[in-house]
Amino acid sequence: MHRMDTDGRKLAREAVRAGLSPLATGEGALAVPFGAINPRGIGPTIRSQPAIPKAAISKAATPRAAPSQPAMPQSANVQPGLCGGIARPRRVPVECGYLPFVIRRDGSWHYRGSPIGRKELVCLFASVLKREADGSFVLETPAERGRIAVEDAPFLAVELDWRGDGRQQTLSFRTNIDQVVTAGPEHPIRIAHDLLTCEPTPYLHLRPGAGHLAIEARIGRAVYYELVALAVPEWVGCRRMLGVWSCGQFFPLGEMPPGEE
Repeated sequence: MHRMDTDGRKLAREAVRAGLSPLATGEGALAVPFGAINPRGIGPTIRSQPAIPKAAISKAATPRAAPSQPAMPQSANVQPGLCGGIARPRRVPVECGYLPFVIRRDGSWHYRGSPIGRKELVCLFASVLKREADGSFVLETPAERGRIAVEDAPFLAVELDWRGDGRQQTLSFRTNIDQVVTAGPEHPIRIAHDLLTCEPTPYLHLRPGAGHLAIEARIGRAVYYELVALAVPEWVGCRRMLGVWSCGQFFPLGEMPPGEE
């Protein structure tokens, strides 16, 4: 028994030298970390802290309201910064005047008098085409913008696909840049007539412009004949019209001659 006590005290002294604290048990000494008395920095340093009052704990746990900051004025050319930071001015494209681009009536694009043969390049320019409130057309990128000449409509509808019949019919058009648009309330069909010959020319609404004039595709002659073949008579007001249905909307193509049903 005396030898066991001597061995326990010896183990405890070695533990203290090594930076460990002896906790007495019924069978001798059990070493546990106790870095607070370790002068050599072996193991983590654990220091005893004074007890914190409950009132201080509850006060620290209460969330503190963030100080309110004055709202920054927003303008048309200002973008908010990240995480509500300082606003950054919006980049304004540089005006380049008239660009040497021409879109012919057949839908072909020309640059300085030469046709643009690569379809991928035409599709790229078409993606930045916009229409101003006065009806003019511009090519606009984040860096610059310039006006271009368009002889008629900038695009051409070259193919028609239809499904169903009557009021359940849907008419889908493919343009010369492979854009597929379904006629309906958001993409109406309109008919314009030549002032001299009164010849009808159909157009399909593709996307809106800056004003009331939209970016359109002229419906090719072959596709127009397909529309006429699908036309049915309907009353529009007090006039008997011949037209087509698509997405639940009727689009008149022309007035029926008197005496025909």
